[in-house]
Amino acid sequence: MTARRLAFGVGAAVMLVATLVAALRWGGAVTSWIPGLPDAGAGTRWGLPVARAAVDVGCVATVGWCVVAAFLLPGTDPGNTVNAHGRGQLLGPAGYRLLRRASWWAAGWTVTSLAILPLTLSDLLGRPVSAVTFAGVRSLAWSVAQGQSALAQAALAAVVAVACRMVLTRTGAGVVAVVACVAAVPPALTGHAAGAGNHQLAVTSLAAHILAAAVWVGGLAALLTLRSDRVLGVAAHGYSRLALGCWAVVVVSGVANAAVRLGSAAELWQSRYGLLVLGKAAALTAVGVIGAVHRSRTLPALRAATPRAFRRLACGELLVFAATLGLAVALSRTPTPVPTNPVDTDPVTDLLGFAAPAPLTAARVLWPPLLDAFFLTVVALGVAGYLAGVWRLYRAGHRWPVSRTVSWLGGMLLLAGFTVTGFARYAYVLFSAHMAQHMVLGMVVPILLVGGAPVTLALRSLRKPADPGVRGARNWLLLILHSRVLRLLSHPLVALALYVVSLYALYFSNLLGVLMRYHLGHLAMLTHFVVVGFLFYWVLIGVDPGRRPVPPPLLVLIHFAGMAFHAFLGVALMQSRTVIAPDWYGSVHPAWASSLLTDQHLGAGLAWSFGEIPAAIILILLVVRWIRADEREQRRLDRAADRAEATGEDDELARYNDFLRRAAEAERR
Repeated sequence: MTARRLAFGVGAAVMLVATLVAALRWGGAVTSWIPGLPDAGAGTRWGLPVARAAVDVGCVATVGWCVVAAFLLPGTDPGNTVNAHGRGQLLGPAGYRLLRRASWWAAGWTVTSLAILPLTLSDLLGRPVSAVTFAGVRSLAWSVAQGQSALAQAALAAVVAVACRMVLTRTGAGVVAVVACVAAVPPALTGHAAGAGNHQLAVTSLAAHILAAAVWVGGLAALLTLRSDRVLGVAAHGYSRLALGCWAVVVVSGVANAAVRLGSAAELWQSRYGLLVLGKAAALTAVGVIGAVHRSRTLPALRAATPRAFRRLACGELLVFAATLGLAVALSRTPTPVPTNPVDTDPVTDLLGFAAPAPLTAARVLWPPLLDAFFLTVVALGVAGYLAGVWRLYRAGHRWPVSRTVSWLGGMLLLAGFTVTGFARYAYVLFSAHMAQHMVLGMVVPILLVGGAPVTLALRSLRKPADPGVRGARNWLLLILHSRVLRLLSHPLVALALYVVSLYALYFSNLLGVLMRYHLGHLAMLTHFVVVGFLFYWVLIGVDPGRRPVPPPLLVLIHFAGMAFHAFLGVALMQSRTVIAPDWYGSVHPAWASSLLTDQHLGAGLAWSFGEIPAAIILILLVVRWIRADEREQRRLDRAADRAEATGEDDELARYNDFLRRAAEAERR
């Protein structure tokens, strides 16, 4: 078996290298350069893509091994039991072995990520790698986007390598798998995607493309290393659904990336870059067909304890994957039809990723849209997942309140309306539009999403895994709900502090200007608005399990505190004579708009006045719940008194009344 695995590994490596070399030569990545400009030499032209391929192999293997070990393999105890502290059970023998092997892959990933640094510097300077100095490499790693990306990836991979040697529980393995997935993302922030005109679509879609491919390919490779046929059958059942989702993400994100870099459909057959894209698309279609064969033929055979067909077809699929990886690396080095670094640039377009918007009108609020792949994905998955849960309950004969569905869909619609429509363009260049976006994402959207009770729906609709030893999605959700971290975050004072401090830290420091300047920072800021708002209103008005039992009067006080801090922020900004984030807004503020300070005061007025209606609705809801809670408590006491009277026993209310009577008699004496 070991000899077969070694021979297959050599064959996959040969397939990858052969495809990479052919694609590099044919695409012109190693044979064409501009005469008169410095040339780094053949060593760099060939060494950099080969090193990138080695990095990608380490990434794919590490992510795949960790994901399979954490989420698809059975542990030592049934995966549907979660103790009060949310601690996970131990990894099973197969998961333990996979995680230890992943540490070696992660170590190789770390080394190759660092090895890319001198090659990248040689490529940027147009000097042979032998002429590169350590000081130059250090400067690249700390000051240039490509170097920062490689250094961040190497650091995260090193963390994964160490953690894989230490982790013994499935919860720990899940954390390691998440870190490994995060480590796969940094390359998406540089290269063709970062230099493309539409940052919002190109960067995020490339990150999704890389991550889905790593889970898909690495997961399949990890399955082939499993020794036990029974364990393989259990893991392959879960992997089949995961692979289908990854294939869909890879296809959609690949189309989005190709659209940004090609510029027009004609470039698919008129440019060598486009022809390489077609070759990669053909390979992805082939593996999609192989996946369909797996689901219809080899998986049933695997469940019948005949794994030979599955293993053979999976080996062929991995060979196609190796060729696809070679094409992907060659594409990253091939000149695109749409130049990523045009000679004549517009400074505003470079900063925004799109041309400066025209004067604001009612039509332009919606069109043309600003397609942000991240929020498009969040909205699509949020709507599809919620409706799938409702449909599953309906098929099982259970009803789900229509009001909750409407609330959730309304929240998702508003999220899309303020992040991917034309309004999102103005939120980049006008402080007032940004503040309106902040208010909607931080207040209205979270309130509607909380009203949808998504946690309750997930707990009722998610199915248990076929094997009780595997921890399914519902088990992971229960673990999170019982975790100490969520218990801390859901404390009313902590939720209030996060909600308030983030407001003041953003607008009374230089943080806003820094976050607006970077696409990842801007995404993190908008996501933070929604997440922190959801947590705050989930604590106040949520109906899902996992919340702390908080007395209604305390919730009313917390809500009043949030309203007061929110109103004070608006007043402070209206009275301020200092422009917020002057470097950013001074660079992108449109000429047709009012002055920076006037626009800022308009945004401050929105912050002060906008929250009044949602706050009033929340206050009414809290008071109504307070009254109903008192009524329920009074009915409970009345029932207890009736039972006590019928049985001749004292109840709590009777004892309390007797205490008051005796206290009054003692006072009269």
